[in-house]
Amino acid sequence: MDNQAAKTQQKTRASGPNTEAIAADLIGLLHANAPGEAFAERLAALEALPDGMRQKTGLIELVRMAMALRNRLDLHEQRERGMLAVTESAQDLASRLDLPELLKAIAARARDLLRAHLCWLSVYDAESGEFKALVADGAITQRPGRMTARRELGVAGVVLSTRLPFSTPDYLHDDRFIHDPELDEIFRGEGVGAVVGAPLIWDDEVIGLLFVADRYHRTHTALNVSILCTLATHAAVAINNAKAFADAQSALENARLARAALEEHARDVQDAVEAHERLTSLLARGASLGELCQDVAQLLQGSILVLDEAQHVIARATAPGYEGRAADAYDPYGPYGSAIARALRDSRRAGRSAIAYESDGEVCRAIAVIGGDGVLGAVLLFRQGDMRDLSIRTFERSSSVIGIVLLSQERMEATKSRDVSQLLQSLISPRQGEPAPTRDRAERFGLDLSQPLSLMLVEAGQRDPVSLARRARPGMDLPGVVLDDVDGVLVVVCGANAAAGLPRAFGDFARRELGDAYRGVLSRPVRNLADMPVLYAALRRALAVMGRLGMRGRVVGQHELALYSALFESQDRAGVRAFLDGAIGPIIEHDRRRGTDLAATLLAYFDNHQNATTTAGALDLHVNTVRQRLATVEALIADWRDAARALEIHVALRLWHIGITEDRAPAPAS
Repeated sequence: MDNQAAKTQQKTRASGPNTEAIAADLIGLLHANAPGEAFAERLAALEALPDGMRQKTGLIELVRMAMALRNRLDLHEQRERGMLAVTESAQDLASRLDLPELLKAIAARARDLLRAHLCWLSVYDAESGEFKALVADGAITQRPGRMTARRELGVAGVVLSTRLPFSTPDYLHDDRFIHDPELDEIFRGEGVGAVVGAPLIWDDEVIGLLFVADRYHRTHTALNVSILCTLATHAAVAINNAKAFADAQSALENARLARAALEEHARDVQDAVEAHERLTSLLARGASLGELCQDVAQLLQGSILVLDEAQHVIARATAPGYEGRAADAYDPYGPYGSAIARALRDSRRAGRSAIAYESDGEVCRAIAVIGGDGVLGAVLLFRQGDMRDLSIRTFERSSSVIGIVLLSQERMEATKSRDVSQLLQSLISPRQGEPAPTRDRAERFGLDLSQPLSLMLVEAGQRDPVSLARRARPGMDLPGVVLDDVDGVLVVVCGANAAAGLPRAFGDFARRELGDAYRGVLSRPVRNLADMPVLYAALRRALAVMGRLGMRGRVVGQHELALYSALFESQDRAGVRAFLDGAIGPIIEHDRRRGTDLAATLLAYFDNHQNATTTAGALDLHVNTVRQRLATVEALIADWRDAARALEIHVALRLWHIGITEDRAPAPAS
């Protein structure tokens, strides 16, 4: 009891109650915003007066009225503080546009304003039909995502059905709603007692729920509930604003991306137009296939290969600075050959390019080049990664331009081939054409008919002789050489002075294109054009003999086959085999089993007029070694020195020397 209250009590007991003094004291307390304990002390002092004292009851009522007035003032002050806090919260929430941060701020504000232990905010998920807690503030051990509320259960169900706030002082034992066992288990673990929830309403729809809870039984005042509802309303507006802002930002970003895509598309279209103009300009001014490929490679920033119908490279180009290696490793029979063939089949069916394969980051895109009634070839593009659609279209248009060039080249080649064919026919046909036109036509191809000529015929197995001739012309790269397909055989005519290098040049080309699937015969020089038809017929017979003898992978001179053509023209291969076995079979078998060189030694002996000393010098052997080998031959074939028998053995050895055998490689030329 304070001094003023004690004095009032003593004065009242001594002289009786003084109403004016007590009223003045109460007004002073109200003016000083004294705590409730001061009014309680005044009331206790009056209640301690004797019951029969005058004005006691009135004075007690006066104190109680003062206490009620003070409580109302406290309530007003509390409301003012609450409204001020709500206003500050509204200002704070309105300034936030990041939705996750906004939800955290709402939960923190609600918990702070209501002095609660826990707070969480749930937002409606249309897909699951549940309210999922996105944020929580307070000592919640569970992840917010696990705190889901179904529409018909718990406080959420009451708030949703009434669209009004709901408060319970003891959630776990409140039977006014249907409990959710899973949510009850979470609340039991958290020790939750009192819960109050308010709806977040926007556009007449409940978009979320705001909850606060305490770990003791608490009855929330109407003011607390009102504050929570006001905060929920502000939260609904803020959430909608944040979503609207996010949508606006998303729309702006989408618009920016769309604009960027449109600008990029416009650039691609412009690049495609410029590329088309460049290709058309190159085509119009008659650019070569190599120039065209280089331009396409630079446009598409990669490597370009142009293939013929047999998938052999006829042109290539690489953009400056491009470091890919896949184009250099291209092999029609390599590990990616089947993938390229499959892509070209798809390209022919669809009329578009197709990806063949990808290796070490490089993509190979292929397109078939169609011209006239058939396939002219193909174009392969190698680059790092695939291209956008417009760039693919540019590649496909470039293949069309390349197709025009190939078709033009094919027509030029066909014209040239027709002229060459006419020239060759006029030379080898029994009914030769007029000398003057033939001579003029030969001069156009660098062939001088006044000089001695050589004729070469080549058979190439299953290979198309027309395409072989087309590839052989640039592949051999010999001036003054005329060649073309005649009746399924490659016919080559050149000056006799160039004939020495012809077998080697054709052999280099044939090994790349044919392996060993070919055979050829080269004539001796002929000076009179009238002898060409007879020579051609003789070489055709020689080719037939080579086929019967099983010769392949080489071009031999006509003089090497002259004797054998006469001897074996009517023989089949089995007959030739029987002749070899009968003549030199024991010698060949001895060499095969013991690794000796009796056959080569005996052939050199015959070629050197059966002189042992000369033979030893030719083979770089001691003469005694030669005599020892001849003695071994004597043991194997007793009558080999007989003149008739020696001729037969010599012929057989010459056949063996040019490679007529199935179980060993051709013998080296002597």
